Amino acid sequence: MDHSEWLEQYLEKVAQSSVEGCEAVEYVRLNKTKIGIKRARKSVGAYWTINRKFYLNSVHHTKESTLQNPRAWTLFVHEVRHLQQGPITALSIYGELDAWQYEFRLYQKITGKELHPILQELLALPVNFDRENLSCARKLMIRYAGKGYRADILPLYPITKEIHYWLTRKQD
Repeated sequence: MDHSEWLEQYLEKVAQSSVEGCEAVEYVRLNKTKIGIKRARKSVGAYWTINRKFYLNSVHHTKESTLQNPRAWTLFVHEVRHLQQGPITALSIYGELDAWQYEFRLYQKITGKELHPILQELLALPVNFDRENLSCARKLMIRYAGKGYRADILPLYPITKEIHYWLTRKQD
């Protein structure tokens, strides 16, 4: 199957999966986001780039599997969420917590499956700017995805807010 044929089928599957999927596909179409499958570190299912592209990780996904696997559809929604956040928020634990919760709530809704206990714990956290809460989220993400996930290198807050915190030591 060629890329454009696969992409249309994949977008259709994501759009049919849920309201969130439909909105994510609409966003991608409106913004002419490029989507593909490329090899990446084993610890990530998909990733976005600064030039507004995103890729499913070929270590975990094939063109064929993406058409059948709800995980590939919710990863799409997760990566689009990051594109909507913008790089400053997306490259923070705050942005990751928001995207993880959006993705895994949707996965649970689509499949009806019970999530791993670590994910249940992550979903119970509020999405806020409390540093203790965000530190806990980081630890849970690493426990679930493994050390290769590299959440340890992300600031807790979006970088502009993180710099403000380090200068003032005030949580806003």
